[in-house]
Amino acid sequence: MTSSNTDYVFRLKDIVTGAQFLFVAFGALVLVPILTGLDPNVALLTAGIGTLLFQWVTKGNIPPIFLASSFAFIAPIQVGVAQWGIASTLSGLMAAGVFYVILSVLIRIFGKQFIHKLLPAVVVGPVIMSIGLILSPVAVNMALGKTGDGAQQLVAQSIALPLAGLTLAVVLLVTLLARGWLKLIPILVGIGVGYVAAIVIGLVEFTAVSEAAWFSLPQFTTPKWHWGAILLIVPVALAPAVEHIGDMLAISNVTKKDYLQKPGLHKTLLGDGLATMAASALGGPPNTTYSEVTGAVTMTKAFNPAIMTWAAIVAISLAFCGKLGALLTTIPIPVMGGVMLLLFGMIAAIGIKTMVMQQVDLDCTRNLAIVAIVLVFSIGGMVFNFGEISFGGIALGAVFGIMLNLVLPKPRQ
Repeated sequence: MTSSNTDYVFRLKDIVTGAQFLFVAFGALVLVPILTGLDPNVALLTAGIGTLLFQWVTKGNIPPIFLASSFAFIAPIQVGVAQWGIASTLSGLMAAGVFYVILSVLIRIFGKQFIHKLLPAVVVGPVIMSIGLILSPVAVNMALGKTGDGAQQLVAQSIALPLAGLTLAVVLLVTLLARGWLKLIPILVGIGVGYVAAIVIGLVEFTAVSEAAWFSLPQFTTPKWHWGAILLIVPVALAPAVEHIGDMLAISNVTKKDYLQKPGLHKTLLGDGLATMAASALGGPPNTTYSEVTGAVTMTKAFNPAIMTWAAIVAISLAFCGKLGALLTTIPIPVMGGVMLLLFGMIAAIGIKTMVMQQVDLDCTRNLAIVAIVLVFSIGGMVFNFGEISFGGIALGAVFGIMLNLVLPKPRQ
C-alpha cells in the first residue's frame, strides 16, 4: 500500500471515529434546544462551530474534547423565552459568553486559583442544586403528558406515565448495566426505545417529516438586547464555569497532559466563551465541554484532536438536513419527560457532589447560612425590583452567595 493510500485510510478512520463521538453527544446535544424552544439544527451547527473555535483558540496543545449544548442553562432559557421571547433571551446567553471571556482574562492576570476563591464549592454547589430543583416540576408535568408549565394536557396521563416510565427505566438500565459504547449513550437509547413504543401505540405523526426538505437552512435567530435576560442568565454561568475546570482536569487525567498548564485554563475558558457567543449569535444554546465524549475518549484512547474536528464537521453537515430537524420535533412529550425525571434530579445531585468532593463543612454555621440563602433565594422566587428590571431566582441566589462568601468572617481554626 502506498503512503498516500495509508494516509487516506487514517483520515477515513478519523472521520468514522469523529462521527461516533458525535453520536455519543447527540442525545444531550439536541435535548436542550427541544426543551427550550430553540432549533435543534442550529444547536448542531453551533456545536460544530464552537468546537472548531475552541480548537483555534487552544492551537498548539488542543484537548480532544467536543463542545455542545449546556444543560445548566435550560431553566433560565425556558423562563426567558416564556417572558421575553427567544431573541431577548439570546442576549443573556451572549452575555454569558462575554462573562467567560472576562473570567479568562482575570485568570490570565491573577492565576487559575482566582476562580476557586471567587466561586468556591459552598457557592457553586447550591447554585447547581437550584438549577435541577427548579426544573423538576417541568419534568414531572411532561412525564404526565402536560406542557412544561402544566397548563395543557397534550397526552392522556394513562398513556403518558407508562411511556415516561419505560423511557426512564431504559436510561437507568443502560446507565447501570451496559458495557462498551452503549454505556456512553443512555439518553439516546432511552429516547429511542420510548420513541419506538410511542410509534407502536400511534402517538407519533410523521407528516412534518415527509413534508420537510432534505436540505434546508436552520432557523437562525439573532439576539435582541434585554437587561432582564442578561441579569437572569449571567449568574447561572457561574456553575458551568466551575464545571469547565472539572472537565479540563478529567481530560488531562485521561491523556496524561496538563491542559490547565498548557494551553492554560485561560485559553480553554476563552474558547468556551467564544463558542457560547457564536452559538447565541445564531440562535443556539450555550456550549460547554461534554463529559460523555471524554468518557468515549477514555474508552477508545483516541487522543488525536483531529477526530473532534471531524465530529464538528459532521455536526455542521447534519445541521442542514431538514428532515432530521423535523424528525426530532416528533418525539412525544412523555418520552422527553421520562428522560428529564432523571437528568434534572442528577443536576441537583451534582450540586451536592460538588460540595462533598470539596469537603464543604456544613457543621459550620457560616457555610450553612450561605447554602441556605442561595437555595431559598433561587428556588423560593425572591425578587428585587429596580424600576422596570426584576432581579431574582438563580441569578439573585448566586450573587448573594458570592457576596456572603466574601463578607462573612470565616471561623477561627
